[in-house]
Amino acid sequence: MKKYNFLAVILLGITLIGCKEKNKGENSLFTIDDSAFPAHFTQKESLSIGVLNPNSKEIDSIAYFINDKRVGGTKGAEKFKFELKDQKLGYQYLKATVYFGGDFSDATKRIEVVSDIEPKLLNYKIVNTFPHDTTAFTEGFEFYNDTLYESTGQEGASFIKKYDYKTGKVFKQIDLDKQYFGEGITFINGKLFQLTYKNKKGFIYDAKTLKLEKTFDYEKDIEGWGMTNDGKYIYQTDGTEKIWKVDPNTQKMIDYINVYSGTSKIKAVNELEWINGKIYTNVWFKDAIAVVNPENGAVEGILNLSDLRKTMNDITTDDVLNGIAYNPKTKTIFVTGKNWSKMFEITVSE
Repeated sequence: MKKYNFLAVILLGITLIGCKEKNKGENSLFTIDDSAFPAHFTQKESLSIGVLNPNSKEIDSIAYFINDKRVGGTKGAEKFKFELKDQKLGYQYLKATVYFGGDFSDATKRIEVVSDIEPKLLNYKIVNTFPHDTTAFTEGFEFYNDTLYESTGQEGASFIKKYDYKTGKVFKQIDLDKQYFGEGITFINGKLFQLTYKNKKGFIYDAKTLKLEKTFDYEKDIEGWGMTNDGKYIYQTDGTEKIWKVDPNTQKMIDYINVYSGTSKIKAVNELEWINGKIYTNVWFKDAIAVVNPENGAVEGILNLSDLRKTMNDITTDDVLNGIAYNPKTKTIFVTGKNWSKMFEITVSE
């Protein structure tokens, strides 16, 4: 087993094994020839596509599409070669529109593009340990102007608070209406953005006063989980392997990446933090953080924090690791978990 599959076990608990799947609804006249397809492709590979013509139709031309975007065409039944370097990780949907005798017919196929990056196993050192509110079901965790902010979940117990992490003193707290289950937060453009779990609504507050300025509806039928930003765009999770890229000015989802560690799709990516050009993300119910390339979704590093749990005897298995906050002033990372009694200030190295 390759090393990156071993590391993926930390995130997944299992290693997903890819396999070719028969596509449903393939056209009976033509099919895409997958006889030479590997179980997975990587972005460094090229794809040679052709069609099988069992009825010996005289083919005039073929137009080829990936995810409904035309990528080229050929005369007759010639194969078409396409580089995968610009494709997302995850499933790609192929279509060949075959033109023959004044008619046309589609053949379809699904392939999976996976990461060829071997994640590095990262080390950490505990710099400080601070108390954490055991009633806080942590969802969002972020520093703004050297002050720590935390959002929590559960209907009737969701709030955002601004507080002194050293003493626990609360400077300000905003309680959500009882109907809402609060989720991730992030600060950008002088605003504080917050998601909700299944309510499909988000909130925008003034960053200084925490006064609610706007409520918005999700553009897509998804759940709200974690949030972070790169100074220009917001990134948010929905409980799947996806990290969405969002325009903070319009709240429109403009793109997404799928998170992969080697051949393994990492589902349930949760709380996010942007640190030095990478996305650090909790994985739901795993005592580990994945370091993700925001350009392609490849996991480049894995931080196993399972030993932190051993320092507390007052938490259960349901009290999962969740909460990553980077303090740019100290260049350290703060981590905690849902209802944990401690938060930890750590440094990370290879």
